[in-house]
Amino acid sequence: MKVTYPHESDNGATTVSWPYGTEETLRAPISEGGSTPRALVLGATGYIGGRLVPRLLAGGYRVRTLSRTAVRIHAMPWAPDVEIVEGDASDADAVDAAMADVDIVYFLVHSMTSGSDYGQLDRAIALNVALHAARHKVGRIVYLGGLHPDGVELSTHLASRKEVGDILLASATPTVILQAGVVIGSGSASFEMIRHLTEVLPYMPAPKWVLNYIQPIAVRDVVYYLLAAARAGTSVNRAFDIGGPDVFRYSQMMNGYAVQAGLPQRHIAALPVLTPRLASHWVGLVTPVPRQIARPLVESLLHTCVVKNDDIDAFIPPPEKGLTGYGAAVRLALGRIEVDKVETSWVDTRIANVPSDPMPSDPEWAGRTVFQDSRSRDSGANPNEVWNVVSEIGGATGWYSASILWAARGALDRLAGGIGSQRGRRSYSEPAVGDAIDVWRVEKVEVGRLLRLRAEMKVPGKAWLELGVEPTDTGSRYWQRAVFFPRGLTGRLYWLSMLPFHGLIFSGMVNRIVTEAESASVVADPKPREA
Repeated sequence: MKVTYPHESDNGATTVSWPYGTEETLRAPISEGGSTPRALVLGATGYIGGRLVPRLLAGGYRVRTLSRTAVRIHAMPWAPDVEIVEGDASDADAVDAAMADVDIVYFLVHSMTSGSDYGQLDRAIALNVALHAARHKVGRIVYLGGLHPDGVELSTHLASRKEVGDILLASATPTVILQAGVVIGSGSASFEMIRHLTEVLPYMPAPKWVLNYIQPIAVRDVVYYLLAAARAGTSVNRAFDIGGPDVFRYSQMMNGYAVQAGLPQRHIAALPVLTPRLASHWVGLVTPVPRQIARPLVESLLHTCVVKNDDIDAFIPPPEKGLTGYGAAVRLALGRIEVDKVETSWVDTRIANVPSDPMPSDPEWAGRTVFQDSRSRDSGANPNEVWNVVSEIGGATGWYSASILWAARGALDRLAGGIGSQRGRRSYSEPAVGDAIDVWRVEKVEVGRLLRLRAEMKVPGKAWLELGVEPTDTGSRYWQRAVFFPRGLTGRLYWLSMLPFHGLIFSGMVNRIVTEAESASVVADPKPREA
């Protein structure tokens, strides 16, 4: 089976079937009977997991995924080539079913966005995985943990990752733990923190941890080690530190980004008064990374975290072309962003305490309180031209009307502890189910016809926004519908208070989207972009 998927290429544009040259040791071994190992990936829709799966497939592995919702897996380009088990990694029955006839388990789950008790949840998942891996006689567990110093009190984030690793090492299944620090790649939360802090602030009062030393690693090298760990000897049961070839202070890493991005050097002043809590709010204000994600990342920077030894080289030699330097990793990431080929992104991480139920179908609305704002406009533009405008909504494009009001709503949401509107989107032109678009989550995509977004902002109820296109005899009809299920009196008052703003926002959206479509150049036999 030949599978072709995107990777971080030097020009950031094309795709290849195998991004690791002649390194055949990364490919799946073939048994005497002609079969290859089956790998179960926990966290397949995450930042690392979404990149590992297609490379496992390209290397010849049979891949199974365990996901809370199969819908998100089906939105992936590699979905037809994997087995899908629907369920939660903390559920014993789901993990038991997923472990059947598995040779390798990739543990890429981390629950830091699930609330303040994420350590307890990760512990439960680790114990569940360890138990069922032993029961099914799995040959290998590979866990991606966090780089950390020894002999110090670790942050909650790093302590949780270390505890998970310790549980897996103590299990009956041989385990390889890869402990990585700051991961540099298009779409990673750590990279986005660096990028936005550097681009937004020419002078930066910063926490004192900007003077700590860290050892970043390119995402392509993380995936390399994960692939290679699958073929480590069965006697290997230990943790390894992994890192790139460069060691920097965090402040030096920011200015290293500035060099690659063509920006002037930034002046950074380390202040001892910024606690991790204050620093996470500060990062949340300046960058798109919300506080729920920023705080664990900030806490993990409180210590100097560098590779303590090169023991891994005896088991997994470095890539044939060498590990990727920091400057090259930044250039690769910026190249992917420039050509809109960000493969996976932190923005698609689900944040705790946000609505997740799909919108009820219309017949189920009978007897329920529901508010709607429906608008439409006919256009002479081809339906595909209208769809192309719709599919680019949000992110850098914006919302086609009342930009100040959208920004103000996002700022209020951020102040209230929500995700705000700075999250952007992974791809500016190709929405897929499960993607995040600012304060919305893509719930349904029918290419050329419908984009349904579910609100993840803090509101007293549940809200959706639908944008659709229909063909007509004279061209097309664009329609949109805002749907709100209020919660109690507060929800009803909220909708009433927003009505004056809806008049400005939603009417402006209809008019601007149609105008944009009509002004687009007409091409022969236009086709909608694939989602």
